[in-house]
Amino acid sequence: MSKIGEKIIEFPQEVQIDQTGELLHVRGKAGEFRLKLPKELQLELDQSKVKIKRLRDDKKTRALHGLYRSLIANAVSGVQKPWEKRLEVVGTGYNVRLQGEDLVFKIGYSHPVTFKKVPGILFQIEGNNRVVVSGTDRQLVGQVAYQIKKIRKPDVYKGKGVKYEGEVLRIKPGKKAKAQEA
Repeated sequence: MSKIGEKIIEFPQEVQIDQTGELLHVRGKAGEFRLKLPKELQLELDQSKVKIKRLRDDKKTRALHGLYRSLIANAVSGVQKPWEKRLEVVGTGYNVRLQGEDLVFKIGYSHPVTFKKVPGILFQIEGNNRVVVSGTDRQLVGQVAYQIKKIRKPDVYKGKGVKYEGEVLRIKPGKKAKAQEA
């Protein structure tokens, strides 16, 4: 029995959930989210509650039950208050700016790196070295934040690059520290 899938999702009045066939629409003040439900699951909608039922009881359906319950709960949260990931650009001379709706990074390459806008994602710049990635889809926000981080991962010796805010880096000591030990 799926313990996560059996939980009821409660949502406030400002969130609207509609189902047309296999497609689920979740709307709120921060935006909207669409999700295609598998045929093995059925949705029971009340005034302010959603319950997901399995039509079969095989291993795949039990796994989908918990997954889709979490996806719908994340969608309800995301349309009320958008999900966000914060990134820091660390390094001397490293910075980021908005050019239209695209991000332009200067991070130690011979040219500026442009990261194009992704539909459903909003970019904000704080100062000249912090990026806020936000949107209603939790998975997409995390994926875009990781793709931005991949442009220049933090260096293990100096810590320069793009990292998540609050991420603790393990900096290696380098050759000099090794030579002093001997």
